[in-house]
Amino acid sequence: MRSLRKLLLKPFIIVLTCSLSLPSFAIDFEDAVFPELATSARALAMGNAYVAKADDASAVYYNPAGLGTVRKTHFHLSNFHMEFNKGWIDNSTRGSVLDVFPEMMDAFSLEGQRKSLVKNKGTISHQRFHFLPNFTTRYFSLGYLLSKRTRATIGTEAGASFEYADRRDHGPYAALNISLFGGVFKIGGSATYLNRKEIVGESDANTEYNENPDEIKKGAAVIVVAGAKLTLPITFLPTLAVKMNNAFDQKFSEGSTNGAPTDVLNSMDVGFSLTPQIGKVVRMHLEANYKDISSEYDGVATNRKLTFGIEFDIARKFFIRAGYGDGWGSAGLGIKSQKLEFDLTTYAVDTTSNEFRGEEDRRFALSFSYGL
Repeated sequence: MRSLRKLLLKPFIIVLTCSLSLPSFAIDFEDAVFPELATSARALAMGNAYVAKADDASAVYYNPAGLGTVRKTHFHLSNFHMEFNKGWIDNSTRGSVLDVFPEMMDAFSLEGQRKSLVKNKGTISHQRFHFLPNFTTRYFSLGYLLSKRTRATIGTEAGASFEYADRRDHGPYAALNISLFGGVFKIGGSATYLNRKEIVGESDANTEYNENPDEIKKGAAVIVVAGAKLTLPITFLPTLAVKMNNAFDQKFSEGSTNGAPTDVLNSMDVGFSLTPQIGKVVRMHLEANYKDISSEYDGVATNRKLTFGIEFDIARKFFIRAGYGDGWGSAGLGIKSQKLEFDLTTYAVDTTSNEFRGEEDRRFALSFSYGL
């Protein structure tokens, strides 16, 4: 009965919300399409369709079952990911050459973003960083997550507020994999003791921003990601994969008087891939994913949850990638050696809360990892 009532009310709620809302950006973290605690520039270049392919340190959050296909042991002394969107880059690089560097340094703070957005209303500013030092080998990974995401905007309507969202995650993690039947079937899981600090709010666009203690929400939880892969040992290696985020549906504790931060929902992603050999040293990987198949996130169009990716692997050293995710195209290049991994990516998300191909938020990401 509850499901039927939800099904009947959902179209009415969406129509009512769209008809009453003012034109504005949805300040959130796109968790329905990008649920991973730490994203991968490699995966983002493939439209974030990576549940079946995951075969490196990022498998911890994309699909721990993929640890069973890690080829080499890595001790990643540095594993750094950073990304900015077009709005942040445009806003922080305007003006003379002498102004660019101080403007960019200032734009890393919410107050700096407010000052640049006052002069560029109607744009959205996004930045994300994470540092993921880890030891990863076949069947096992151990590391520490440090992550920060920030989004902000000021609308074009008269009296528009400075809207912002800032999320900081950190905590240790461990992951294990078990491979059965000669590697045909793999299962795996990762557990992160996640500490989250989150601020989502708005303030006067023309007043200096200072962090308000009443807006800060803190909490901790053990977040488990579980996954499985079935790879048939036939031509093109067809693979079926499934991954569950926050498998035990853990809630954040309330580490502040303002309540707990946004929970990691117990959503499920599925994927299918083919990996044909198209030359002596060239392999092609094709993958399709369906994010949040259990529809834990309300008001997100089905088309936005479908992601597709392609990767050309040249001698396992050079990579060319392209994809489609959240209604927009993506692309990237990668270089990989025993000690160094470097990925450069562009991808986009939809800034609307429920529409398909509403407003494009184009982003640029770089990942760099060096270790033993």
